[in-house]
Amino acid sequence: MFDRISPLLRLPRTAALLSAACFAFGWLPASADEPALPHSLAEAVRMEKADALPRTPFYETPSLAATKPGELLRQAPFTGYTLPAGARAVRILYHSLSADGGDVATSGVVLIPAGGPPSGGWPVIAWAHGTTGVARMCAPSLQKDMAYGEEGLMPMVRAGFAVVATDYHGLGTIGPHQYVNKIAQARDVIYSIPAARAAVPALGRRWVAVGHSQGGLASWSVAEMQASLKDPDYLGAISVSGAADIKSILEQMGNPDSSATYYLVYMAYAIHARSPAFKPSQMLAGKALERYADTTTKGCWDYAYASFLHDKGGAVLRPDWEESQAAKQFFKGNELGSAPVGGPLFVITGEADETVPFPLVKQTIKRACGNGVALAFRSYPGLDHDPTMDKSTPDQLAWIRDRFAGKPVSGNCGDPPP
Repeated sequence: MFDRISPLLRLPRTAALLSAACFAFGWLPASADEPALPHSLAEAVRMEKADALPRTPFYETPSLAATKPGELLRQAPFTGYTLPAGARAVRILYHSLSADGGDVATSGVVLIPAGGPPSGGWPVIAWAHGTTGVARMCAPSLQKDMAYGEEGLMPMVRAGFAVVATDYHGLGTIGPHQYVNKIAQARDVIYSIPAARAAVPALGRRWVAVGHSQGGLASWSVAEMQASLKDPDYLGAISVSGAADIKSILEQMGNPDSSATYYLVYMAYAIHARSPAFKPSQMLAGKALERYADTTTKGCWDYAYASFLHDKGGAVLRPDWEESQAAKQFFKGNELGSAPVGGPLFVITGEADETVPFPLVKQTIKRACGNGVALAFRSYPGLDHDPTMDKSTPDQLAWIRDRFAGKPVSGNCGDPPP
């Protein structure tokens, strides 16, 4: 037997990491429909280069002094993405806020369906992506497939929804990227909406938020913020495979033989981005610390994955690192299920998810329902992390159409998951 591996957040263009690790070590055959994974660092560099788009002056931060959160700073049509036939894209740069309330510039893309808008404008989905990396080059808008491609994202456009896809600040724009920070990412989602409307007047007023993995954490946080913001145009949120209970997931990743070491590097980066006084050396040891700089600056997810693929063994975490004040603040600040939400919330997970394990999601749902959070929950037997996003897309779209149609919402907290 081998240890259960639970790497955190989305694995772009891949199956979940457990399957990848098993394939890499010859434990399982590769599925014919699984995307390719790099088998070396050189291959990872080639793969990322093939999908990369150049970062242009568009992504540089102008003065924010005369603007406020949600204001459009810059816009430009862009034709370099792989889109459904007839669809088009407009890049946007807009004013947002960091987790601490600091002024930041955030980039993103508005994806517009083929044809003309319906009466009232295009219905809007605010899209929150999963992990692509933490370096500036890792913005989805700097990738030809926008990281997700046909895994939920393009089907939304094909279904007649305009998708406002934030990069999160620090990806594309100057960093640091406040990785898996639910406040920072939710603000980037919320402030993308008025900026997108300014760039594309054909967008309608009403919108929903949808996120996967890292983005599932963000979309649930959007719902929490709407409890006080009460935007009359906001219709609800969907959290797919959201990063539930980050601390518990990390506790399963400290095995020196784990293929998930690079996620520990990402998490050290995340805590440092939230609390600059926290140093990665307070958390990481051995190869994880040695490769911290390269993993967080020289590549994106494929690069990080390949950096540790063939080199395991030795301690990668320092004892009791999680007892630091910065770590405790980080875990507490990203907790789900304690705060009230505004509007309908639909939570989705796969029962075979090895990235955000099903038992942890169940615990989060139980806590949320116990705290009076009204939500609908659905789990999918046999589905891992990325397949859940893919296979649940028709159900997501049906739920979204019901919100735009004004249909009643029913929750199922009284019918807990198995």
